[in-house]
Amino acid sequence: MYLSPRFRAWMAGTSLAAFGALASAQTPPPAAPAAAKPNVVILATGGTIAGAGASTVNSASYAAAKVAVDKLILGLPELATIANVRGEQTFQIASESFTNDALLTLAKRVSALAKQPDVNGIVVTHGTDTLEETAYFLHLTVHTDKPIVVVGSMRPGTALSADGALNLYDAVSVAGSKDAAGKGVLVTMNDEIQSGRDVAKLVNIKTEAFKSQWGPLGMVVEGKNYWFRSLAKRHTSQSEFDIDQITALPVVEIAYGYGNVPRSVIDGVGATPGLQAIVHAGTGNGSVADRVVPALQELRAKGINVIRSSRVPAGFVLRNAEQPDDKYDWVVAHDLNPQKARILAMVAMTKTRDPKELQRIFWMY
Repeated sequence: MYLSPRFRAWMAGTSLAAFGALASAQTPPPAAPAAAKPNVVILATGGTIAGAGASTVNSASYAAAKVAVDKLILGLPELATIANVRGEQTFQIASESFTNDALLTLAKRVSALAKQPDVNGIVVTHGTDTLEETAYFLHLTVHTDKPIVVVGSMRPGTALSADGALNLYDAVSVAGSKDAAGKGVLVTMNDEIQSGRDVAKLVNIKTEAFKSQWGPLGMVVEGKNYWFRSLAKRHTSQSEFDIDQITALPVVEIAYGYGNVPRSVIDGVGATPGLQAIVHAGTGNGSVADRVVPALQELRAKGINVIRSSRVPAGFVLRNAEQPDDKYDWVVAHDLNPQKARILAMVAMTKTRDPKELQRIFWMY
């Protein structure tokens, strides 16, 4: 078939243009660079999350603080998909053996890591018995907006349905996420994100052991955070307390109230060397037995602060209800349980022993 030179030239030009347009349309745009994974440091202190039982059915009887942090990380390769993780073995103890000196050592290390530009978040593995106390101490004293997450487990890693691996995965996920910044120290257990201020261990067997009367801040589902409330109390970077300036903690002890309690309970605690404050874990609204009141008054007359708290898991202590706190120059712990009231009292008394100032601090933190 004869094609004129002019037609052949038109066909050639059109084909080349069409081919060029098609090739351009099929060439994918340059791929966006993958987002850099966050750098998360795990500070291990021991506890059940590092524990081991004699068999897989030992979920409540086991030896705590047996597995080193490097083995914890190696045993959970999924961590590498969400963060660049490294570990430090700060302690290897059961948390009931935590001391004030251990609190100071741990908090100072957390503070130092938070200052490093190459650290995006910090996870602290911890035994559950005093986890809430350590979390609250960090919450009050470490000046940073970077996520700090305290995590533990109710079952050792050797047990059937062990909860530690998922708890740790969630903790690293939260510590590495930008949306967790500025929310204070957090606790991730049983898929929930709790505030280190509010949370308490309310059950000693089940995996849903940690609860707050005010509810969780959020949840972690498949590595994604879902937030539902914010904390109103002061903490971390807004705190007037700074772990870098604290070298020692005042002596604060707890005396427990119960039916038929004798004043000798107060007298015994009151004889503690160097005592600066006593937290009375009272019944109901921080109630104090009539035979105990004079012993607490005597301690206050000696300059020892008296802080009324309640042994009841939920609620809060009303000032000048049950006892005339203004008259006695006592402090009320607000909604803090006795063990957390002790933590705040120790931290607060690094700056003041004035009961009016202490009361302000208990309202604010």
